[in-house]
Amino acid sequence: MSEIKIWDEVEKLDRKEIKKIQISKLKETVKRAYENVPLYKEKFDKIGLKPEDIQTLDDLKKIPFTEKDDFRQNYPFRMFAVPKKEIVRIHASSGTTGKPTVVGYTRKDMDTWTNLVARMITQAGVTDEDTVQIAFGYGLFTGGFGLHYGMERVGASVIPMSSGNTKKQIMIMKDFGTTVLVSTPSYALHMAEVAEEMGIDPKKDLNIKFGLFGGEGCSEDARREIEKKWGLLATENYGMSELIGPGVAGECVYQCGMHIAEDHFIPEIINPETGEVLPEGETGELVVTSLSKEALPVLRYRTKDITSLTSETCKCGRKSVRMSKIKGRTDDMMVIRGVNVFPSQIETVLSDVKEIGPHYEIIVTTKGHLDQIAINVELSDSNLLESYGCLEKLSKSIEHKLKTVLGLGIKVNLVNPKTLERFEGKAKRIKDLRNIKE
Repeated sequence: MSEIKIWDEVEKLDRKEIKKIQISKLKETVKRAYENVPLYKEKFDKIGLKPEDIQTLDDLKKIPFTEKDDFRQNYPFRMFAVPKKEIVRIHASSGTTGKPTVVGYTRKDMDTWTNLVARMITQAGVTDEDTVQIAFGYGLFTGGFGLHYGMERVGASVIPMSSGNTKKQIMIMKDFGTTVLVSTPSYALHMAEVAEEMGIDPKKDLNIKFGLFGGEGCSEDARREIEKKWGLLATENYGMSELIGPGVAGECVYQCGMHIAEDHFIPEIINPETGEVLPEGETGELVVTSLSKEALPVLRYRTKDITSLTSETCKCGRKSVRMSKIKGRTDDMMVIRGVNVFPSQIETVLSDVKEIGPHYEIIVTTKGHLDQIAINVELSDSNLLESYGCLEKLSKSIEHKLKTVLGLGIKVNLVNPKTLERFEGKAKRIKDLRNIKE
């Protein structure tokens, strides 16, 4: 195993010192949120809670949860705790409607974010000797920019490729001597296949040593397949826009759970049905409180991700709490090539098209390791089937509307009225065939 590298001295702290930092920052964050974010003042006042009531880490459970819907209802900037003139960066991710979840950063937030990513990637083995190819999409999505700034902070050379144009990705890797790949795990597998089609053996002909993967779930089998094809060490990382972006947690070279940056975030595990805080080691929904964000303090955010926590000292010597691999979600959100997709988003688009009926089904498959979505939609009138040109125009129009809302290409198949399955109970709209072997 390679030498264990530490980016921040705080990573060496024991549990008692970590908790001392957390309670100090928690008090400041609660006060900031209550005084500057109307949502939190309203939530606190509704139950008679005051910032000064939060004196210990155990008091955290008194605070009401924050949910994604709170961001939607306060779109675009009402979650911010600072004047807009202090915001130097705005990002956004998919919400449950056409409105995205908007997040902002002050200059200090940007420095915090960059340092957190630098810490995370150092844990994974990256140094200033590396050349990093970022194949995450750039734009409103926090992944590309977050990893980019963190890599530069460490001193690595960054190639901001973004996603897509796979053959060019492979060419650049070969010609530029890329040693670190940043992407979704499914895209890494796809790139390996394309490389092989080009007559390039990723393991022998390229120089990739490390892979930092996030943006979607990844089974252990898929991780081992990536490592086998590329000859690299694959680590997972965790983050979400509402909290800061990538940098919340990440694996070290021992791949035994993702170290949470506890001086910046307090994790809890709750029973998703009751909201009860569960003991360490039990599996439930991850709830996270931010401790350092100026622009957007977030208290007890329900991530909907199912995981567990352990505070056992890691083989690398770090004593920070680690979260296990995400086991699933408590809502119906799908993650497709790093993009959050809610069936409700799709239904909202379809409901505005008068030529189609209310019945549809979402088919999720994998082609060449890349997830694909297709939607079968019933026409409202079978006479529409008589004109191929009209059908083609209608399907393309729906596909365009879906891409505008989701930022993702979706194939639309128009079918005869009354041909899709009906359900007596709750409709089963999604057929997820990604894990079904042919």
